Amino acid sequence: MQHAVRPRTLLRSGPVPAPPRRAPRVRSLIDADALRVLHSAARALLDDLPQLSDRLVAALQEQEPAYRAAVENDATGIWQEVHRSLRHSISSLLDPRGARDAARRCTWKIGATRAEQGMPLDALLHAFRLGGSLVWQGLVEETSRTAPEDVRLLVHVASDVWDFVDDHCTLLADAYRQTERQLAWRRENRVRLLAGALLDGTSRIADLPEAAQALGLPEQGRYVVVAVAGGRLAGCPGAQVVPAPGVRVHWHAGVDADYGIVLAEDGVDPLLPQEQTAGVRVGVSSAVEGLAAVGEARRLADTALTLCPEAGGVIHLTDHLPAALVVSAPDLGTALADRLLGPLAHLEPADAEVLLDTLATWLACDGSAQRASRRLYCHRNTVLNRLRRYEQLTGRSLSRPSDLVEVSLALTARGLLRP
Repeated sequence: MQHAVRPRTLLRSGPVPAPPRRAPRVRSLIDADALRVLHSAARALLDDLPQLSDRLVAALQEQEPAYRAAVENDATGIWQEVHRSLRHSISSLLDPRGARDAARRCTWKIGATRAEQGMPLDALLHAFRLGGSLVWQGLVEETSRTAPEDVRLLVHVASDVWDFVDDHCTLLADAYRQTERQLAWRRENRVRLLAGALLDGTSRIADLPEAAQALGLPEQGRYVVVAVAGGRLAGCPGAQVVPAPGVRVHWHAGVDADYGIVLAEDGVDPLLPQEQTAGVRVGVSSAVEGLAAVGEARRLADTALTLCPEAGGVIHLTDHLPAALVVSAPDLGTALADRLLGPLAHLEPADAEVLLDTLATWLACDGSAQRASRRLYCHRNTVLNRLRRYEQLTGRSLSRPSDLVEVSLALTARGLLRP
């Protein structure tokens, strides 16, 4: 026997002498005897498989809380799964090559199914190792009962049995984790689809409860939508747009902008002021009631976003409603600007620009010629003369409220819709 194992201890760099002829014969006899004992005991376990399954299910109920609950909910299903797994495992001891694929498919299915059901992976691995222990114990008990003198031969196949258990634990974990990843992707994709439908305004009424649960938001509530675009913020709006305390928000990545569905309380600004990154534009819609109206809020947020300067900033739609009216109907806004400001096109461009700047500054100063003159660095009478000249060229009266509203909207359209 010393000659049989000696070649394994020699360095590979040196010559390996040929072992005595009798060593392989002795080794092969031991392996053959060990396999004979293993197969005899395994066949006996297969014949008594229902009882072995009962023992394993009882052990799982006693030692593993997750299986205890599973047995209470589906005792027949658990027993059949255990019986099937043990049958494939023991059959693999009898015919490793022939039974290998079926055994692996069985283990993979168990891992995938239990992952879908949310059973902890640790509980599954414990179950498989416990099953391996019972099988090994059964092999030893059966051999001790029928041929006690052969029990020592099982030592030569012990590593094969436990290697099988380890391999299938690895396979089980792989199936479980792959299924977990697939489930997570499906959940994320479903949430994305539900949020996208809400923002597009295409959600079905029947889908609103599922959307509310998936997004962690109530179906009924006061909502605003925040649209974020530009700069390095794309795809990560939460880096700059921070909800106020107690305000919940769900972010959805879009193509041209990212959107936040914000649950806000009455009278509470949903966003905290943040130092804005250059080029980051934020549009905040006015409030709507319920998830069903989020699509309308998104359109309002897009309108607010179009009012943001390219340099960046935050625009709350409720603070810029006249401008929102103009950009919501650009054709009408352009027509209004042409009608109210078109007569100035006959002037020299510089003269027209002076009149328009004076008019816009006067409006920004709440109609005060004195304050406008200070901003424009000219005399008050100069401001008044320019305003009268505008009235003469256009036939409008800045003292008439309806004309004043139109002029204000026309100037807004000129600033927003200028090509």
